[in-house]
Amino acid sequence: MEILNTAIAGTLESSDVQVMVEPAAGGIELELESSVINQYGKQIRAVIMETLERLDVKNAKLRVIDKGALDCTLKARVECAVFRSNHITEQLPWGGAIR
Repeated sequence: MEILNTAIAGTLESSDVQVMVEPAAGGIELELESSVINQYGKQIRAVIMETLERLDVKNAKLRVIDKGALDCTLKARVECAVFRSNHITEQLPWGGAIR
């Protein structure tokens, strides 16, 4: 899936994550800020990259601000931001694209 527009999903509340996606060329560029980066940074990056792979996103710039979100929340926010960037608002494949 191509990233067509800039889109944001999530909040900066505790236990949540804010994900911003933008169009880009040349692969995935990930900027990660997290209150738990020392403990879980590798896992957070892995979940984000796996989610993008399952959505078939090849080129994107992401800015992720994590406030201690669980993996399921990370997946949902990335998925939502990608769908919003494509103006997909009906018949969303929730759960179908992400497992």
